[in-house]
Amino acid sequence: MQQFINKGNKPTKTGFGEGLVQIAERYPQIIGIGADITHSVGMNFFAERFPHRFISLGIAEQNCIGVAAGLALSGKIPVFSTYGVFAALRTTDQIRISLCYNNLHAIIGGAHAGVSVGPDGATHQALEDIAIMRVMPKITVLSPCDATQAQKAIIAAVEQANGPVYLRFGREAVPDFTPADFPFQIGKAQLLNQGNDLTIIATGHLTWEALQAAYKLKEIGIAARVLNIHTIKPIDKEAIVSSAKETQGIITAEEHQISGGLGSAVAEVLAQNYPVPVEFIGMKDTFGESGKPEELMEKYEMTSDYIVKAAIRLSKRIRN
Repeated sequence: MQQFINKGNKPTKTGFGEGLVQIAERYPQIIGIGADITHSVGMNFFAERFPHRFISLGIAEQNCIGVAAGLALSGKIPVFSTYGVFAALRTTDQIRISLCYNNLHAIIGGAHAGVSVGPDGATHQALEDIAIMRVMPKITVLSPCDATQAQKAIIAAVEQANGPVYLRFGREAVPDFTPADFPFQIGKAQLLNQGNDLTIIATGHLTWEALQAAYKLKEIGIAARVLNIHTIKPIDKEAIVSSAKETQGIITAEEHQISGGLGSAVAEVLAQNYPVPVEFIGMKDTFGESGKPEELMEKYEMTSDYIVKAAIRLSKRIRN
């Protein structure tokens, strides 16, 4: 397997914005919708390139979803983005009825995912959005690991999806390590590191931490497989079950509440197909707080060192 190298830190919101402009060049029916925080979520790239195709509705998120539904029914492909806490939670009813019930091809960008948002604090740190979105019928839920993958994800959301899509991304600059030629297929996990002792299944920003954990574990004689689950729904059941059978133990890692998120989705697959011991890395039923991103990631135990500790615990469980 190749060694993934950080090409330089870059916000995933920037990849989202750049990818949106790229795909909008090919699809004139794409319409951008903003909610008064255009620059903060990467929508400024689209607004500056296509001002005649961008609508700012102010702080009226429920109305934004209603407008998106109307545009989708009229043959357009609306892309609406705001902070994930507003995009997924404040608009839940509208997403459920207006978009999902009608199975409309509209794309929602949920920015400021996880505690790594930092000083904005608990009110603006999206930690429950995966759980809320993945229970909605007919919706696709994407969680790219870095800026390059976020760019690929928004393109895939336009070209590979037919119904509603929720695409989750962050604000802070994080390692951008996805090779430019890496394919992005909705519903297909990516094997980033080979190993047969245990499997680390990660999503979003914690994918890089999972890779670093795997490199550290190799030094102490533990060969950890790393799977990047960039599609939470539909989840790649085949990759999860195959890894469970071949390694006999799973760690999930996400910058999200453990309950209802990636960990729960993986556990559901394992319970139905091939139960094995599981360790969970993520928020433990608590809110975040204001602080520097790196300090919050350490406090809430979501760095590579904590994944290593979980792997050591899991190794003992597998042996017993």
